[in-house]
Amino acid sequence: MKLHRVFIQIAGITHCITSIDPTLKLQIDGQTQRFITPETTPDINIKAGWDDLAQICFGGKRIFDSGSVWQLYQTEEDYIFSLNSPVFGPLPYKVARVRKDFTGSEVFLHRSYFDPNRALYPLEYPLDELLFIHFLTQGNGVEIHASGVIDSLGQGHLFVGQSGAGKTTISRLWLHEPGVTILSDDRIALRKMDGGLWMYGTPWHGEGGMASPSRAPLTGIYFLIKGEKNELLSVREAEAAARLFTCSFPPFYSSASLDFTLGFLGEVVKAIPCYGLRFLPDRRVVEFIQGLSKGD
Repeated sequence: MKLHRVFIQIAGITHCITSIDPTLKLQIDGQTQRFITPETTPDINIKAGWDDLAQICFGGKRIFDSGSVWQLYQTEEDYIFSLNSPVFGPLPYKVARVRKDFTGSEVFLHRSYFDPNRALYPLEYPLDELLFIHFLTQGNGVEIHASGVIDSLGQGHLFVGQSGAGKTTISRLWLHEPGVTILSDDRIALRKMDGGLWMYGTPWHGEGGMASPSRAPLTGIYFLIKGEKNELLSVREAEAAARLFTCSFPPFYSSASLDFTLGFLGEVVKAIPCYGLRFLPDRRVVEFIQGLSKGD
């Protein structure tokens, strides 16, 4: 699919990506294709084009360094993400100049690093997730390191844990259950919408490659613990909020974003039952959770 404009919707947030250079063709790859949506009024506008990044001085103060691919700079007017990789060379292969409310950005691709005849996705990971996370924390929601399942009753179950906790394992156990949707096996967005708390799938999946643009009302939060039997453990609100925070992705260099994230997660744990879930990695844990949903 080669385009000059494409609309993507993630967690109810619509991105309009426009190529401002006729030689730059857009191509949406992987699971992100599932999030393509018809043209509509966007929440975020992104313009992309070629440039010679050796000739551009964006300036600004560096406020964060990921230690690998990306760095963030701040000027009086905007933020600038600089993405580098030794695969390409010493110059950034991509730079994004972003409005401070994250509703608009310009993405510049270093022309000599790419094949101009090849269509590409200018927001290729990690830039797409970075822009999404920052927009969320402007009062719009929080992304959680978790898997998400919509059961056959339409209820949303959030299984939270860091890498290795069993998120993909538990997602696979639900995969072939009738009437079930796996939102993601690694990244879930939480938002307050329509008078309630909702969980949304994202394109950023784990080893299972599971991603869906669907959503469901959030009805239960489970902190994963591998064990020798299936059981629920009580978790106090303060502990639940702390655990969710350690599995969230707020910009730690922004006090406003941190304050919003902490406040939002505090509302979540007050409204939604939270448990530790010690589980065996077989289908019995699915039956166990389904029994809870049905009140068995």
